[in-house]
Amino acid sequence: MGDAAISVRTERLVLRRFTPDDAERLVALHGDPDVMHFIDTGRPVPRTEVLERTLPEFIAGPGLPGDPVGALGVWAAELAANGEFIGWFSLRPTTPGRVAKAELGYRLRRAAWGRGYATEGARAVIAYGFAELGVRRVTATTMTVNTGSRRVMEKAGLRHVRTFFEEWPDHIEGAELGDVEYAVSRGEWECLGGG
Repeated sequence: MGDAAISVRTERLVLRRFTPDDAERLVALHGDPDVMHFIDTGRPVPRTEVLERTLPEFIAGPGLPGDPVGALGVWAAELAANGEFIGWFSLRPTTPGRVAKAELGYRLRRAAWGRGYATEGARAVIAYGFAELGVRRVTATTMTVNTGSRRVMEKAGLRHVRTFFEEWPDHIEGAELGDVEYAVSRGEWECLGGG
Protein backbone atom coordinates (compact mmCIF):
# COMPACT_ATOMS: atom_id res chain seq x y z
CA MET A 1 0.00 0.00 0.00
CA GLY A 2 1.49 3.36 -1.02
CA ASP A 3 1.30 6.54 1.05
CA ALA A 4 -1.42 7.91 -1.24
CA ALA A 5 -3.68 5.04 -0.12
CA ILE A 6 -3.29 5.72 3.61
CA SER A 7 -6.63 6.37 5.25
CA VAL A 8 -7.88 6.60 8.80
CA ARG A 9 -11.29 5.21 9.69
CA THR A 10 -13.56 5.75 12.64
CA GLU A 11 -17.07 4.58 13.40
CA ARG A 12 -18.60 7.44 11.38
CA LEU A 13 -15.75 8.89 9.32
CA VAL A 14 -13.34 7.99 6.57
CA LEU A 15 -10.25 10.21 6.39
CA ARG A 16 -8.43 9.86 3.09
CA ARG A 17 -5.80 11.74 1.13
CA PHE A 18 -6.89 14.71 -0.97
CA THR A 19 -7.00 14.40 -4.76
CA PRO A 20 -7.53 16.96 -7.55
CA ASP A 21 -11.21 15.88 -7.59
CA ASP A 22 -11.63 17.59 -4.19
CA ALA A 23 -11.00 21.07 -5.61
CA GLU A 24 -14.58 22.40 -5.51
CA ARG A 25 -15.25 20.90 -2.07
CA LEU A 26 -12.17 22.62 -0.66
CA VAL A 27 -13.02 25.92 -2.39
CA ALA A 28 -16.48 25.85 -0.79
CA LEU A 29 -15.10 24.99 2.66
CA HIS A 30 -12.39 27.66 2.67
CA GLY A 31 -14.79 30.15 1.07
CA ASP A 32 -17.30 29.99 3.93
CA PRO A 33 -16.94 33.10 6.13
CA ASP A 34 -18.24 31.26 9.23
CA VAL A 35 -15.72 28.44 8.81
CA MET A 36 -12.85 30.93 8.36
CA HIS A 37 -13.92 33.35 11.11
CA PHE A 38 -11.12 32.46 13.59
CA ILE A 39 -8.47 31.41 11.04
CA ASP A 40 -5.65 33.37 9.40
CA THR A 41 -7.20 36.68 8.24
CA GLY A 42 -10.68 35.80 9.46
CA ARG A 43 -11.97 36.06 5.90
CA PRO A 44 -12.78 33.49 3.19
CA VAL A 45 -9.84 32.29 1.13
CA PRO A 46 -9.98 33.32 -2.55
CA ARG A 47 -10.73 30.51 -4.99
CA THR A 48 -7.44 30.95 -6.87
CA GLU A 49 -5.44 30.62 -3.65
CA VAL A 50 -7.22 27.39 -2.71
CA LEU A 51 -6.70 25.93 -6.20
CA GLU A 52 -3.13 27.13 -6.76
CA ARG A 53 -1.67 26.83 -3.27
CA THR A 54 -3.81 25.05 -0.67
CA LEU A 55 -4.96 21.98 -2.63
CA PRO A 56 -1.49 21.28 -4.11
CA GLU A 57 0.02 21.51 -0.59
CA PHE A 58 -2.61 19.13 0.77
CA ILE A 59 -1.98 16.64 -2.04
CA ALA A 60 1.83 16.85 -1.81
CA GLY A 61 2.02 16.16 1.92
CA PRO A 62 4.96 16.94 4.20
CA GLY A 63 7.39 14.15 3.34
CA LEU A 64 8.65 11.54 0.92
CA PRO A 65 6.93 8.22 0.16
CA GLY A 66 8.10 5.47 2.51
CA ASP A 67 9.19 7.96 5.18
CA PRO A 68 7.05 8.19 8.36
CA VAL A 69 6.89 11.95 7.82
CA GLY A 70 5.27 11.24 4.45
CA ALA A 71 2.45 9.43 6.25
CA LEU A 72 1.55 12.65 8.07
CA GLY A 73 -0.40 15.31 6.23
CA VAL A 74 -3.97 16.37 5.54
CA TRP A 75 -6.94 14.04 5.14
CA ALA A 76 -10.26 14.82 3.48
CA ALA A 77 -13.04 13.80 5.88
CA GLU A 78 -16.10 11.98 4.58
CA LEU A 79 -19.06 10.40 6.31
CA ALA A 80 -18.63 6.63 6.24
CA ALA A 81 -22.37 6.14 5.66
CA ASN A 82 -22.64 8.06 2.40
CA GLY A 83 -19.26 9.54 1.39
CA GLU A 84 -20.37 13.13 2.02
CA PHE A 85 -17.39 15.52 2.31
CA ILE A 86 -17.47 17.31 5.67
CA GLY A 87 -14.01 18.91 5.87
CA TRP A 88 -10.46 17.90 6.72
CA PHE A 89 -8.09 16.88 9.50
CA SER A 90 -4.34 17.25 9.56
CA LEU A 91 -1.35 16.05 11.50
CA ARG A 92 1.77 17.80 10.23
CA PRO A 93 5.34 17.81 11.53
CA THR A 94 6.27 20.97 13.43
CA THR A 95 9.89 20.52 12.30
CA PRO A 96 10.33 19.71 8.60
CA GLY A 97 11.53 16.16 8.03
CA ARG A 98 10.93 15.02 11.63
CA VAL A 99 8.00 13.08 13.00
CA ALA A 100 8.54 13.42 16.79
CA LYS A 101 6.28 16.46 17.21
CA ALA A 102 3.20 17.13 15.06
CA GLU A 103 0.50 19.77 14.93
CA LEU A 104 -3.17 18.83 14.80
CA GLY A 105 -5.53 20.82 12.58
CA TYR A 106 -9.10 20.50 11.40
CA ARG A 107 -11.72 22.42 9.47
CA LEU A 108 -15.32 21.28 9.05
CA ARG A 109 -18.32 22.48 7.08
CA ARG A 110 -20.95 24.28 9.16
CA ALA A 111 -23.43 21.44 8.52
CA ALA A 112 -21.04 19.11 10.39
CA TRP A 113 -20.64 21.31 13.48
CA GLY A 114 -22.01 20.17 16.82
CA ARG A 115 -22.22 16.48 15.90
CA GLY A 116 -18.99 15.24 17.47
CA TYR A 117 -17.20 14.74 14.14
CA ALA A 118 -14.37 17.13 15.02
CA THR A 119 -13.58 15.27 18.24
CA GLU A 120 -13.91 11.87 16.55
CA GLY A 121 -11.59 12.82 13.69
CA ALA A 122 -9.08 14.57 15.96
CA ARG A 123 -8.86 11.53 18.24
CA ALA A 124 -8.36 9.28 15.22
CA VAL A 125 -5.46 11.22 13.71
CA ILE A 126 -3.81 11.60 17.13
CA ALA A 127 -4.09 7.83 17.70
CA TYR A 128 -2.71 7.18 14.21
CA GLY A 129 0.25 9.48 14.84
CA PHE A 130 1.11 7.96 18.21
CA ALA A 131 0.39 4.29 17.48
CA GLU A 132 1.52 3.99 13.87
CA LEU A 133 4.06 6.69 13.16
CA GLY A 134 6.05 7.24 16.33
CA VAL A 135 4.85 10.78 17.01
CA ARG A 136 5.79 11.67 20.60
CA ARG A 137 3.88 14.95 21.09
CA VAL A 138 0.85 16.53 19.42
CA THR A 139 0.11 20.23 19.67
CA ALA A 140 -2.73 22.45 18.44
CA THR A 141 -3.41 26.18 18.52
CA THR A 142 -6.41 28.45 18.12
CA MET A 143 -7.61 31.89 19.13
CA THR A 144 -8.50 32.19 22.81
CA VAL A 145 -12.06 33.18 21.86
CA ASN A 146 -12.59 30.09 19.66
CA THR A 147 -14.35 28.11 22.38
CA GLY A 148 -15.67 25.46 19.99
CA SER A 149 -12.21 24.52 18.79
CA ARG A 150 -10.85 24.61 22.33
CA ARG A 151 -13.54 22.13 23.44
CA VAL A 152 -12.58 19.79 20.59
CA MET A 153 -8.93 19.91 21.67
CA GLU A 154 -9.86 19.14 25.27
CA LYS A 155 -12.20 16.28 24.31
CA ALA A 156 -9.45 14.86 22.09
CA GLY A 157 -7.16 14.66 25.14
CA LEU A 158 -5.04 17.80 24.71
CA ARG A 159 -4.48 20.15 27.63
CA HIS A 160 -3.94 23.90 27.72
CA VAL A 161 -0.20 24.66 27.75
CA ARG A 162 -0.03 28.42 27.29
CA THR A 163 -1.66 31.61 26.08
CA PHE A 164 0.46 33.70 23.74
CA PHE A 165 0.19 36.85 21.67
CA GLU A 166 1.25 37.27 18.06
CA GLU A 167 1.10 40.22 15.73
CA TRP A 168 -1.39 39.50 12.93
CA PRO A 169 -1.55 41.58 9.75
CA ASP A 170 -5.38 41.69 9.85
CA HIS A 171 -7.34 42.30 13.04
CA ILE A 172 -9.86 39.62 13.94
CA GLU A 173 -12.32 40.36 16.74
CA GLY A 174 -11.00 38.69 19.89
CA ALA A 175 -7.35 38.75 18.76
CA GLU A 176 -6.53 41.04 21.67
CA LEU A 177 -7.12 38.04 23.97
CA GLY A 178 -4.36 36.11 22.24
CA ASP A 179 -4.03 32.53 21.10
CA VAL A 180 -3.82 29.29 23.05
CA GLU A 181 -1.67 26.22 22.62
CA TYR A 182 -2.83 22.77 23.66
CA ALA A 183 -0.72 19.61 23.72
CA VAL A 184 -0.60 15.94 24.66
CA SER A 185 2.39 13.62 24.82
CA ARG A 186 2.28 9.98 23.84
CA GLY A 187 2.65 8.98 27.50
CA GLU A 188 -0.23 11.23 28.58
CA TRP A 189 -2.37 9.86 25.74
CA GLU A 190 -1.61 6.29 26.85
CA CYS A 191 -2.55 7.16 30.46
CA LEU A 192 -5.86 8.53 29.19
CA GLY A 193 -6.59 5.13 27.65
CA GLY A 194 -5.45 5.91 24.13
CA GLY A 195 -2.73 3.28 24.06
